[in-house]
Amino acid sequence: MRAYNFCAGPAALPTAVLERAQTELAEWHGKGMSIMEMSHRSADFVGVADKAEADLRSLMAIPDNYKVLFLQGGASLQFSAIPLNLLAAGQTADYVDTGIWSQKAIEEAQRFGTVNVAASSKADQYHSVPAQGEWKLTKNAAYVHVTPNETIGGLMYDFVPETDAPLVADLSSIILAEPIDVSKFGLIYAGAQKNIGPAGLTLVIVREDLIGNAQSGTPALMDYAAQAKNGSMINTPPTFAWYLSGLVFEWLQEQGGVTAMQRINQQKANVLYGYIDQSGFYANPIRTANRSLMNVPFTLADAALEKAFLKESEAAGLLNLAGHRSVGGMRASIYNAVPLEGVQALVDFMIEFARKNG
Repeated sequence: MRAYNFCAGPAALPTAVLERAQTELAEWHGKGMSIMEMSHRSADFVGVADKAEADLRSLMAIPDNYKVLFLQGGASLQFSAIPLNLLAAGQTADYVDTGIWSQKAIEEAQRFGTVNVAASSKADQYHSVPAQGEWKLTKNAAYVHVTPNETIGGLMYDFVPETDAPLVADLSSIILAEPIDVSKFGLIYAGAQKNIGPAGLTLVIVREDLIGNAQSGTPALMDYAAQAKNGSMINTPPTFAWYLSGLVFEWLQEQGGVTAMQRINQQKANVLYGYIDQSGFYANPIRTANRSLMNVPFTLADAALEKAFLKESEAAGLLNLAGHRSVGGMRASIYNAVPLEGVQALVDFMIEFARKNG
């Protein structure tokens, strides 16, 4: 029996996707070999890759003037690739600091050019998103970078920023969880291992006018124009992760698409936050308007009970509830593949744990 997995990443995958992959694992579509053994340049795999892109474009309503790249290196490699591709000599890139992942993006971008931290919620202990009216943006900035959902802190933007410069967003932990207007962004990037597929694949969705001007010396594998020209296959891509992500896209379509997933995700969040707020035993520190739809950190009334909570929750089939090592506490990541009944099972456990220990 599969447990309920609340890991922040690598995260839960839909059971139906895993079961389909299992049936196709040893021999894919009568070809006599696994998809993992197939040449990435074969007509069969190119067909898989093309369908995955087409399905993603449909799910997200990606405009035709955007390239979709299936890359490697995780979202963290994009912290470097973005300034290498978009930040020219003499320009400044604006970044908004809302937590650990935006901080990492800032630190990496500073290696390759001038960075202006236009706003930060550090003074608020990263419990809210700075109002855009407070941002100190650079005139003629190369781009404005935001992290709309901070996976570790559980902080989420409640607005899409309006900027003159291209808006760049790390959507790793919120992509495909709710509809977004891709046309409002110059570039979107996301590690796959949360709402897309297994670790090893990274999506980059970039407007065509933003590619082709990479800094001199940018490695070919990090050059968006080179990757787009070669269909994301300058070298051997993570073929199995690409294939599995395609199965997830098909599964999402079967569920009714991103709009349907948003309704379910909101139900899950309402159930969990609703109980935390009225419990008197658990707490979430994030400003209500900025609470993440996907990552729910919470603390116990007595931190000394954390070990017992984790031990007992795991025994109950509720896995990976420990908070990130940098912040402690608990965290439930309730991505698309985590069902509503899994969240209800977690709440039921939390109720009983509080009854025994409150």
